[in-house]
Amino acid sequence: MYIHVEYISEEGLEKLKEELNRLKTEERKAIAERLESAKALGDLSENAEYAEAKDAQSLNEVRVQELEEMIRNIIVINPKGTDKVQVGSTVVLDHGGKEETYTIVGSEEASPANGKISNESPLGKAFLGKKKGDTVEIKTPGGAVAYTIREIR
Repeated sequence: MYIHVEYISEEGLEKLKEELNRLKTEERKAIAERLESAKALGDLSENAEYAEAKDAQSLNEVRVQELEEMIRNIIVINPKGTDKVQVGSTVVLDHGGKEETYTIVGSEEASPANGKISNESPLGKAFLGKKKGDTVEIKTPGGAVAYTIREIR
């Protein structure tokens, strides 16, 4: 059996736990109410409201199971005290004279538009284990792109 380990920040873990709690309490209750309302309409065999509520229930339970599994296999990251880039590190880069800042996170927290890149992405993988001053070259369809690590936080 394959177990996927997810790296995540303490903040990210709290968000997952909050989502799980919301799905198990508020969402389950709302779906149960929708099911009861739909049952009151009569014949369940051709009851679109009932079918939609059952679908919502199935999707909710699948997400609950996903979150429970994910939380069981999470490694909380704490990058303090290292001179090498690792999951959880924030890197300040020089990219063609322009400064860019990214935080290396697990795939569940990745949000490139918000400066959070996955440790599994080509860019994230390339930075892992590198030190301040190292230059990393990433091959892209448009050609190679170079980044120099200016700072690791």
